[in-house]
This record gives sequence, structure tokens and C-alpha cells, in this order.
Amino acid sequence: MRMLSLYSMSLFAILLLTSCEAVETIFKAGMWWGIIVVVGIVALLLWLFSRGKNS
Repeated sequence: MRMLSLYSMSLFAILLLTSCEAVETIFKAGMWWGIIVVVGIVALLLWLFSRGKNS
């Protein structure tokens, strides 16, 4: 009975760590997309404001 409990806890830990790594990868990708979008929006706003001053 004790070995079964050890195996089930080991299996649970392996599954839990794998899902955490998957979530970490998703959030890292989301973070980079967010940074790219923010930089793009700031660049667009700066370009629009610089166009307005030259006219």
C-alpha cells in the first residue's frame, strides 16, 4: 500500500510539473507579444505626432 502511494504521488508530481512548464511557455510567449504590441503602438503614436508637427 505504501509503494502505491509513493508511485501515485510521483506520477502526480510529474504531471503537475509538466503542466507548469506548459503554462510558463504560454505566458512567456504572451509577454513577448505584449511587449511587441506596446512598442508598435508607441512607435505609431510617435510617428503620428511627428507628422502633425511638420504640417
